[in-house]
Amino acid sequence: MPVETLIWVGDRPGHVRMIEQTKLPTEYELLDVTTVEEMVDAIYRLAVRGAPAIGVAAGYGVLLGVQELEGLSAEEMLGRTREIAATLGKARPTAVNLFWALDRMVARAQNDLESGLAGDAIRDGLFDEAHAIFHEDQTTCEALGKHGAELIRDGGSYLTHCNAGALATANTGTALAPFYEAARQGKTIVVFADETRPLLQGARLTAWELMQEGIDVTLLTDSCAGRVMFEGKIDAVFVGSDRIARNGDVCNKIGTYSVAVLAREHGVPFYAVAPLSTFDREILSGDQIPIEERPPEEVTCGFGKQTAPEGVKVYNPAFDVTPARLVRGIVAERGVIEEPGRESVERVMREAGIELGE
Repeated sequence: MPVETLIWVGDRPGHVRMIEQTKLPTEYELLDVTTVEEMVDAIYRLAVRGAPAIGVAAGYGVLLGVQELEGLSAEEMLGRTREIAATLGKARPTAVNLFWALDRMVARAQNDLESGLAGDAIRDGLFDEAHAIFHEDQTTCEALGKHGAELIRDGGSYLTHCNAGALATANTGTALAPFYEAARQGKTIVVFADETRPLLQGARLTAWELMQEGIDVTLLTDSCAGRVMFEGKIDAVFVGSDRIARNGDVCNKIGTYSVAVLAREHGVPFYAVAPLSTFDREILSGDQIPIEERPPEEVTCGFGKQTAPEGVKVYNPAFDVTPARLVRGIVAERGVIEEPGRESVERVMREAGIELGE
């Protein structure tokens, strides 16, 4: 595992220790998160980011709120769990893993209550559930890496946008996991990483972690992606996702849609790599995905340096949606969904036990 993004430290009471990603790559700092409010802040300001890592953080965030509660009735413990989940759910609107993990924690408390457990026992069950989310993500990343590595050839060159590596998960990542697995298999590859404006997750995070593992990485400005495709330097594009609709539309960091359009124009396969927890059973198409809009200062005064006129209007969506028709395949833990559409995506979701409504 390249880096250890976040872990639970201690037993009870314990806390979450995570890499403070806003300081990378110039500073490597560990952040201790001890309260629900601190976890909301860490998620919102991107100290922890990446859909799977946000899901793990959410599960652990619930533990921060319940771990010292003693002697509550089952109903009171369930109510408190719901309140904490609602607070954490306000941190960011787009990454579905946040809500998936919170719903899972609340469902565990609800099921334990219905099984007749007392409040303290429900709290104990929440600890088991949060740690299960963490360990399942580790296993899922390994599966994503193995399936994705089958699409990577020895000597190939690949483009990625934003950061969907170890820093975005509890293991080797989603979109970067195939690169790590390919390297482990002895394949020699080159990775081109878009810088990913305005917060430069590709420059600060992807380039940093690939260099830590000795993988050949070249940093690009976002506007250079089309040029390297035109020059024939890219064999395929691999990106992560923060939410996937039931029709296969992929929501990912802003700029991903542009990369997908360029890939189609140049005949370059475009793959999204994401766990099934990122598939949203409630969303029929990408048009329904809520898109987070970030503060204008991230564009006009990024990293403390003013680069735009005072008072200029700014549109700063954090994500965009790539239509399924531009996606060659979605790599999930059960394999690759080729030419994804509603029928193929829903079939995989049902096979995974995800209940689908109308």
